[in-house]
Amino acid sequence: MNRDKNLPLTETTYYILLSLLEPAHGYRIMQKVEELSDQQVKIAAGTLYGAIDNLLKHGLIQSVKSEDKRRKTYVITDEGKEILRLDYARMQHMIKVTTSLLN
Repeated sequence: MNRDKNLPLTETTYYILLSLLEPAHGYRIMQKVEELSDQQVKIAAGTLYGAIDNLLKHGLIQSVKSEDKRRKTYVITDEGKEILRLDYARMQHMIKVTTSLLN
C-alpha cells in the first residue's frame, strides 16, 4: 500500500485536525489541542498559523463563515478526515506490532 504524501502527521498537526472536527477559531484550536493532548502539546500562535496555512494549502481544512467577523473560523474537510483516519490506522498498526513484539 502506498502511503499518502501527507503522512505521517506530526503530533501537533494530528491534534489540530482532531480539534477541527467542530468549527473553531485560532485561540479555541490552541485550547482544544491542549485539552486533547492532556496538556502535553502546547502551540504558540505563530506555529498554529503556520500549520493552518499549510493545512489550507493541502485542502485538509477550510475557512467557514462565522458570526464573529474578527476571527477566522476553520473546520476539517472530508480529505482531512480521511488523512486523520489513515494516520490513526497507521498508528494502530504500529501499536499492534509493538505490543506483539514486546510481550
